[in-house]
Amino acid sequence: MIRQFLLALGFLTRLPAGRFECTARDIGRAARWYPLVGALLGAIYLGPASVLCRWFAPLVTALLVTALDTLLTGAMHLDGLADTADGFGGGTTRDDVLRIMRDRAIGSYGACAVCLAIGMKAAAIAVLAGKGPLAQALLATPALSRWSAVFSSAVAGYARPTTDDAMKSVGSPARYIGRLELMIATAIAVAIALPLDWRRGAAALLVVAAVSSVWTWLCKRRIGGVTGDTLGAGIEASECLVLVLFTIG
Repeated sequence: MIRQFLLALGFLTRLPAGRFECTARDIGRAARWYPLVGALLGAIYLGPASVLCRWFAPLVTALLVTALDTLLTGAMHLDGLADTADGFGGGTTRDDVLRIMRDRAIGSYGACAVCLAIGMKAAAIAVLAGKGPLAQALLATPALSRWSAVFSSAVAGYARPTTDDAMKSVGSPARYIGRLELMIATAIAVAIALPLDWRRGAAALLVVAAVSSVWTWLCKRRIGGVTGDTLGAGIEASECLVLVLFTIG
């Protein structure tokens, strides 16, 4: 259990989690703890955000929190968003999409997607930092968004061939995420979201579930499943939507 959590922590973040001999299967089995890793990230963001709110304007606070998020995650999900936007925007066939997503260069679709995601998250956090349920939002958002990756992986499966199962492929653990991982991740996500603010938490759960379902369907239709890039894109989209949801009312 502890080893699996540390594997998930080391895979999703730049936080120190120790060194372990592991395979893509091990990482896939550890996906059940993804929402808990997200909640830990949210708790880390909450400390600096609470202090920064006292000294800086809401927008400055929001940008600094967003920068901290990018630092601790290694911009991995933003990179996935950029590659996915380029692939889905520029590719016409399944092979085209997968090939473009493997290209290290970022195109216009990817650049726009990253700018929009960072801007939307920063704007929402600024609103919450000014007057809103900032603590609940920062804890729930990364937890629910990581759940979306578990859901998509369990439902859609991995789109690339088995020759890409090496650890160099960040998406290959998705092949080993099944129903058990999804059930445990769902229980953790619910346990995190509902006690914070049950109305907003329930709404956020429904929104992320709906968006993840649509996104998973689209990925299956376009490329036959998910990849590490599309999972990152789903995480970023879920984060944006949950943060915006918490600004309502």
